[in-house]
Amino acid sequence: MIRAYVGLGSNLNDPARQVKSALAALNGIPETRCLRYSSLYRSAPLGQADQPDYINAVAMLETHLPAQQLLSELQGIERIHGRVRGAERWGPRTLDLDLLLYGDMRLESEELTVPHPRLAERSFVLYPLCEIAPDLEIYGLGGVQQLMAACRARDTLSCGVLV
Repeated sequence: MIRAYVGLGSNLNDPARQVKSALAALNGIPETRCLRYSSLYRSAPLGQADQPDYINAVAMLETHLPAQQLLSELQGIERIHGRVRGAERWGPRTLDLDLLLYGDMRLESEELTVPHPRLAERSFVLYPLCEIAPDLEIYGLGGVQQLMAACRARDTLSCGVLV
């Protein structure tokens, strides 16, 4: 079994409902189970400012699936929720599922990079990640609590507010 962490976000079509529905759908992924998930957090959007705030969460999974297959399953859940890939980067979306971590592995391909390349910069990922795995050490980056403290010190966004 591999422990994987998935970031969830939505800012369209009742975002809290979208994220809760996606959390439930994670248990439908073959050979995978959701061990725990964070509270819901509200965050200001990245990129274009004229869009609604996001609702974010992080889920901890155990899976037997290879990373690429897990990513494919996550993208299937996005499609069911109306996500259209190829749309504007950092634009509004019904659902965004990011494979943040896949065990201690470092993977880089066209389709997938883990750890997620901007994980250490995003309080909307670090706050919920720290909630469910406060002692997590991320290969090559350090402890999640230290990453969150550094992010908080430079963060100008309104992130980490519980919904």
